[in-house]
Amino acid sequence: MTRKHRIEAVVEKKLELREPYDRLLTEPGIGKILVLTVMLETGPISRFAKAGNYVSYCRKVSSKWISNEKKKGKGNKKSGNKYLAWAFSEAAEIARRYDENARAYYNRKAQQTNRMVAHNALAHKLARVAYYIMRDGVSFMPEKCFG
Repeated sequence: MTRKHRIEAVVEKKLELREPYDRLLTEPGIGKILVLTVMLETGPISRFAKAGNYVSYCRKVSSKWISNEKKKGKGNKKSGNKYLAWAFSEAAEIARRYDENARAYYNRKAQQTNRMVAHNALAHKLARVAYYIMRDGVSFMPEKCFG
C-alpha cells in the first residue's frame, strides 16, 4: 500500500462520511481527497439556494463590473472559499486529462477563447454538477453535464 493510500485510509476512518460521498466519486476528476475537501468545506448544501450561489462561493464565477459594455472595475475576487476553488480547479485538470467528455468540452471552449478560460469553464461546470449531486442525491450523469 502506497503512502497516498495509507493517508486516504486513515482520513476516511477519522471522518464521518455522509451520503453524497459515494455519489461525488462518480464525478470525473474527483477522487477521495477532493471529495472529502468538497464535502467538508461545503458543509450543509441547504445553505445555498441555487447552484449559482454555490459556484460563486467556490470562486468559479468572474467578478467584473460592466456598464454600457465597458469594464468599470473588479468585484471582490477573494470572496468565497479558496479551498473549494482549488479543489474544483484540480478536478477540472484531472477530468480534462482522463475523461473523454470533459476533454471534448475543454477543447471546444479552448477553440473559442483560450486555455485558461476553458479551464475555468470546466471547473465551473464541475462545481455546478457537485451542487446538484449533493442537493438531489443523484450520481453523475455525463449526458446531462456534457450532452
